[in-house]
Amino acid sequence: MFKPTVGPLIGNTTTNSARIFLRGEWQSNALAFAGIRYRRAGDEHWSPGVFARLTAERDMTAVIVLQDLAGDTKYEYQAGWFSPMSPVHTAETVQELPLQWPRDIYDLRTQSSEASTPRAYIVGSCRYLCMTLGIPVAPHLGDRIFASIANLARHATPPVNAMLMTGDQVYVDDLNLIAPDREYPEILAKYRTAFSQPHISKLMSSIPTYMILDDHEIEDNWPVNKSSADDYLYKNAMAAYEIYQASHSPARITTSSSKQYWYQFSNGDIEWFVTDSRTQRNLASNDRRILDTEQEQALCDWLIHNPARVKFVVTSVMLYPDRKRLGDDAWQAFPEQRLRLLETIRTHRIKNVIFICGDVHGSLTSRLTHSQDPEFEVHTIVSSPLCNSSLLPYARDSTFILDQPLIRTATGDYRHELGHPVISQDNFAHLIVDTEQVQVRYHDRDGSLLQSTRIELDQG
Repeated sequence: MFKPTVGPLIGNTTTNSARIFLRGEWQSNALAFAGIRYRRAGDEHWSPGVFARLTAERDMTAVIVLQDLAGDTKYEYQAGWFSPMSPVHTAETVQELPLQWPRDIYDLRTQSSEASTPRAYIVGSCRYLCMTLGIPVAPHLGDRIFASIANLARHATPPVNAMLMTGDQVYVDDLNLIAPDREYPEILAKYRTAFSQPHISKLMSSIPTYMILDDHEIEDNWPVNKSSADDYLYKNAMAAYEIYQASHSPARITTSSSKQYWYQFSNGDIEWFVTDSRTQRNLASNDRRILDTEQEQALCDWLIHNPARVKFVVTSVMLYPDRKRLGDDAWQAFPEQRLRLLETIRTHRIKNVIFICGDVHGSLTSRLTHSQDPEFEVHTIVSSPLCNSSLLPYARDSTFILDQPLIRTATGDYRHELGHPVISQDNFAHLIVDTEQVQVRYHDRDGSLLQSTRIELDQG
């Protein structure tokens, strides 16, 4: 067996299962299979191999699901791919072959079901990796921050439960004005390169990673500048996204024309709702939406009825504060829907709602209150970028409208305040959630602490 060409990448992980993504290589029309075997840490004997066929339609990738695992337990696993001599093998019959597994041993830990267990997460977005004629330019610059994340995770208490990558994991349009990538093979090549760099590859082989797209997985500021010719680009970009990002998540991706890229997952009494705030936008003046009707209803139902103690809502673009310029790409441009969402939280007295955002190439925390409702409070945590381009500016305090209410209504004003000055450099966020608070620690690309702040949780 050979080492995966991309991966292994751990995706959605529960108390008893784990989704693991990996890629093999095209073998001149020969059959190819990916395989994983595993064991509890400390055990001597491996499980039987779990195999999946690799096909060109999926860019020689597969997601293998490990089932019936024990909760809150550390496992070791090996992963690889191979082409059998016989052309009639199946994923079942290759289990009988005497295979020589790659020597690398990876770790994973299943989730705990205990509600009181402290949890920790890594949050980041906007990882720029420029490619010219299919060759990455200085790829180590976009990879080194993941070495710092891995080092933090090795020593973290509590252990890191998951990493949330909230948009722009690849820049399909990195050379948009010169030679934009539109062809399917070119876009696939960007994903292979981005996810096979050594530090990010090592990190994602041991920490469950959840992803959602933003505009650069398609085109800058999508779909504002969309033309009829961009239907071809969108089809290719989303096909690659489904393979490399959505496949290992809890998203519902089928062969039908209906795609649901938004999803939910949970860790004990902490729940996450990861929105798709990019592909279902409606720009019509009579019904502007950043979330489609079904998703908005699902999010509001989840907020109202889900009994989770802490509710994180991921939206790849900023919910608030608003930008002074270029605000047409975030929730600022969809004020009616934003107000409906905030009013749902306020009128139903929903506590401990925290929005996780990216996109703006600057990091911040912000608290939102209501002038006539002292019980209302929500927070945002923004983490961006993991690696900036020299062509793009960082956000600063002066980027945002901070000297006036976010929204004025007949029943009162929504007012916001920053928790600290905006961080204007490459960074990632380390969130620690316990019974009383969410501690937010921002680290630079070398792992040094930049800023630490706390969000107190309502205990009622």
